[in-house]
Amino acid sequence: MRWPEERVLVIPRSLFDSLGAFEGLTPDVDRYLSTILDPEQNSFLARDLAEDDPGFKQIIAYAIFHCNGRFLHYVRGSKTGEQRLASKGSLGIGGHINSDDAVQASLERDTYLTGVDREINEELLLNTAYRQKLVALINDDSSDVGRVHLGVVHLFDLDSEAVEANEAPITGLEFLDLEALQARRDQLETWSQICLDHLPSLIR
Repeated sequence: MRWPEERVLVIPRSLFDSLGAFEGLTPDVDRYLSTILDPEQNSFLARDLAEDDPGFKQIIAYAIFHCNGRFLHYVRGSKTGEQRLASKGSLGIGGHINSDDAVQASLERDTYLTGVDREINEELLLNTAYRQKLVALINDDSSDVGRVHLGVVHLFDLDSEAVEANEAPITGLEFLDLEALQARRDQLETWSQICLDHLPSLIR
């Protein structure tokens, strides 16, 4: 087993289709998120099953970090949990929402946001103040990994670039401007390519 005993938050693909399936990026977060995060609509499924079943979409928090016109970029090392993305450049930090988040959730913090906080704190050390907002959703059905995931894009607007990697798979961490990112576009994972194409509108 690749992910022994891990259970991740999923919705049926049919629910995504009924809400309005799209390809690429949509800024219409409100249209989807309240339904996706409704406990009557989602469930936790063994990740080993979910990764190979396009009948479900795994909900992935995908956080982009911005500071004064520059964006956090890193390369996924060989020890990354998703080997299909190893050695790819990325703008997004985050990952699955799992059943442990539901256990830890309090009345003030729902399962999803608990998962977002956990993922970011596992992967990064943010030594700066920031503001966070939900800005978009991502879908890419053109690849095996994209077909079973649905991304929720969070924008973190940082006061400074005081950010460090907190996990071995986060390598080559640096802040780059749009011109430098465009030069690396072909080396980025697909979700990051999609976000890169929309960055000016996402930070407005």
